[in-house]
Amino acid sequence: MKLPHQPTVFLSLVVMIAFAVSARAQSSPLPRSTPEAQGIESGDVLRFIDAADREIDALHSFMLMRHGQVVAEGWWAPYAPESNHVLYSLSKSFTSTAVGMAVAAGKLSIDDEVLKFFPDDAPTEVSNNLKAMRVRDLLTMTAGHQDETSSAADKVSAKSFLAHPVPHLPGTHFKYNTPATFMLSAIVQQQTGQNLVDYLRPRLFEPLGIENPVWDNNFQGIALGGYGLRVRTEDIAKLGQLYLQKGEWNGRQLIAEEWVELATSRQVSNGSNPKSDWNQGYGFQFWRSRHNAYRGDGAFGQYCLVMPEQDAVIAITSGTGNMQAVLDLIWENLLPAFRPVSLPPDPDAVKALQNKLAHLEVSTPEGTGTSPLLAKIKDRTFHFESNDLKLESIALAPGGNPKSLELIIRTDGAESRFPCGYENWKQGRGTIGSLTNEPVAGSMAWMDENTCVIKLCANETPFQFTLNLRFDGDQVTLEGKSNVAFGPKGWPKLVGHTK
Repeated sequence: MKLPHQPTVFLSLVVMIAFAVSARAQSSPLPRSTPEAQGIESGDVLRFIDAADREIDALHSFMLMRHGQVVAEGWWAPYAPESNHVLYSLSKSFTSTAVGMAVAAGKLSIDDEVLKFFPDDAPTEVSNNLKAMRVRDLLTMTAGHQDETSSAADKVSAKSFLAHPVPHLPGTHFKYNTPATFMLSAIVQQQTGQNLVDYLRPRLFEPLGIENPVWDNNFQGIALGGYGLRVRTEDIAKLGQLYLQKGEWNGRQLIAEEWVELATSRQVSNGSNPKSDWNQGYGFQFWRSRHNAYRGDGAFGQYCLVMPEQDAVIAITSGTGNMQAVLDLIWENLLPAFRPVSLPPDPDAVKALQNKLAHLEVSTPEGTGTSPLLAKIKDRTFHFESNDLKLESIALAPGGNPKSLELIIRTDGAESRFPCGYENWKQGRGTIGSLTNEPVAGSMAWMDENTCVIKLCANETPFQFTLNLRFDGDQVTLEGKSNVAFGPKGWPKLVGHTK
């Protein structure tokens, strides 16, 4: 066997070592520290967590950074640190980042007219206001619309956006506008030849160690931009820390400092209520907040909060209908906790906080773990008449131990099997409500011999579903609800029968 030339072997080794170092750097987590070492009392963080559980009971994850160090982190089981989480409109801040990078690369200018990029999608009659719309107006939610056109993945496009009436002069009327953010995504793809994930992968995701970003596309293969991104809680914190560091990461300037300043400063006014964190002004897909902070956020409580004066970042995912309440708790409990210097070590306080953070859990149904009814109905399937939920049938089967079961649901022709534990969560995957093929964890309890309560947590999303199943002979009555929803949270009552 002929050996390769030695310089070739050496070069291969260098490349392999460089690749290994690069991969390690990409996947390395943020540095960790204790709260006291970074000027925060552990007891203050513990009081915030206790208040959140008591007053909101909807957080899924929490990460607090100070001086570039993670000082507290926790996930409410079945949510987990390695899992992605739907960001909804927090996706917009990542889209803004892509635009800033494309501007720095000379691919476009924020003063470019929007029509310039999509001449073939322009309506037959182009209004003066549409002609005047610029990239800057998309970034600041001042595109000139009075209302939004559809942002649904099967409907939103450059053509549908440009066809929408523009009654206001762009730049003069703030209207939160998710399709406008889609247009930013479409412009980046138009000018770079790559969708947002591919464009951001070597420029943002890989340098920050964001390993498995997932971004939903519209029917044309364009990332939705205004929503649809899934990343981990730590990835959210990394974006916040990058902006806090003026776009610099490990000695590299990933985002132009000028862009960071523009994106996170008040570009337009959006209200005058001093108590509302949604009335403090808007930047380039970032909200201004009270206390001179700024943030990206998404529906039902997804937050990337940056506090420059405190040199702090807070990342939260949740499923709440009251997003202001989460920020209020931060201002009440954590804002006063930041000290200018490190504090003496407090091992007992650190241990108490770590113990609390290690045992966080979404509440499970209350009741007993078994019922003799399960043995009687384990071979029965209960069928429903046609309904808006497209729920066709339901059945219960014994689980892996006496205090568990499996929920079998048939929805729109697809069968899903959800393992359910008692006073714990069992992981599965399936279709529930409007969610299709999602990771879903299940927990159950028997309220009485004939009534089973099942809680299903779609643990990459904000959504949790509680199903109340009451069995009576050959009949079951199903009542369901979700914790949050874009429409009604309650399900219509359904009555099923065996055939």
